[in-house]
Order: sequence, then C-alpha cells, then structure tokens
Amino acid sequence: MTARTTVKTSRTRAQIVGVIASSSDLRFASRMTTPPDLFELRLDHLIGLLDELEKKMPILRAPLIITARHPDEGGANRLSIQQRRELLLRFLPRARYVDVELRSVKELRPVLELARRKKIHRIISFHDLKKTPSVRTLKAKARAATSAGANSLKIATRTDTPAQLVRLFEFFVNEDVDLPISAMGIGQLGAASRVALAQLGSVFTYASIGQSTIEGQLSIRQLRSAFTALKIA
Repeated sequence: MTARTTVKTSRTRAQIVGVIASSSDLRFASRMTTPPDLFELRLDHLIGLLDELEKKMPILRAPLIITARHPDEGGANRLSIQQRRELLLRFLPRARYVDVELRSVKELRPVLELARRKKIHRIISFHDLKKTPSVRTLKAKARAATSAGANSLKIATRTDTPAQLVRLFEFFVNEDVDLPISAMGIGQLGAASRVALAQLGSVFTYASIGQSTIEGQLSIRQLRSAFTALKIA
C-alpha cells in the first residue's frame, strides 16, 4: 500500500450512494427512515416522471447527486446533449453534487460553471462498460478531470476478469492527482471491487435501492452489511 493510499484511507469515510433510477426507486427512497449518505438521481432514467420527482425531492432525507448520463456511458433514452443540459440546469438548484462525464465537459460547461458559482460539488466521471483501460489511460483521465475543474473523480470500468480488476486497483492505489476518487467495477467482479475499493478509500460506493440493472452493483442493505463486517466507516 502506498503512502497516498494510507492517507486516503485515514482521512475519508466510505459513503453509500443510493441510486434512484425508476418510479419504484423514488417511492421507496421517499419512505426510507434510514437513508444512505447520498441519493443519485439518474435523470436520464427519470425523464418520464419529472413532475413527480420535483414533488418528492424535498422529502428525500439525504443530499442529492444529479446526473443525466451520456448514452455511450450507460445513459438511458438516448438523450441529446441539449436535453441533458436542460435536465441538469432544471434540477441543479436542489442538488449538492452534479456529475458530468469527462467527454461532456465542453458541451455541459454552462452547467459546470453555474455549479461552481453556486458552490455545488462537481464530479467529473468516466465509465467504460466494455473494459478496464490501461493504468496509463486512467491516469490521463484523472489529469483531464483535474484540468476540467473537478472537485472529485468517478471511475467505473468493466471488471469481469482478475486482470481488469488489478488494473483498476493499480490505478486507484498509485494515482497521484490531488483529487478525491470514487472507483468501482462493473461486471462479474464488480461487487468485490466496490467493497475492496471502499476499504482503500474510494469516496463514494454506489448501491441499488431496488432491483439493480447494473451487474456487480450491490443493494444498500448488502453494502451496509459488508461495511459493518469489515468495519468500513
């Protein structure tokens, strides 16, 4: 374990993010007496119930991350850049965090600039649903996110094989940008990656509220049980 990993682990607390991506997720989240640390609103999935979402946002008992994911990084409904920009601007006033993909920084610069002025935390993210790129590539993504004005970086990559998992761990442990990082795997080794990376100091660990559509994403209950067993807090 490097010095950087030791510092990260000692200074950060693993936080659980409950992902709201459907009407059933929204109903369940609004009734939770013990919510996660944060809720993420997947606006690309919630496009058909925006009025209901606006009504229920005030009763969600955790700070909110908003995102409208790019279609090539797992976004639903093939939303255009204009639709995504409008969604983010509409819900930004109620958000504590906004997540914009690195590839969308230029097109969504008005969202990021407004977030900066409003002191809303800016997460710059990168998702590779097919593979885990080389450590060199991931480090380049981290440097680009820093240059783009990120307050933190989210990296999610495909981890179906031990080699892919090792690359993600190697990047996380050895990355030296001065930026909090949330790292997680998707796929057959995704669940193991999320728990292990939380132990190493990954800032946020994303979990499903209802039935997950993402392979390797644990439920909030499962993640809490793992954190309790491993004393991650």
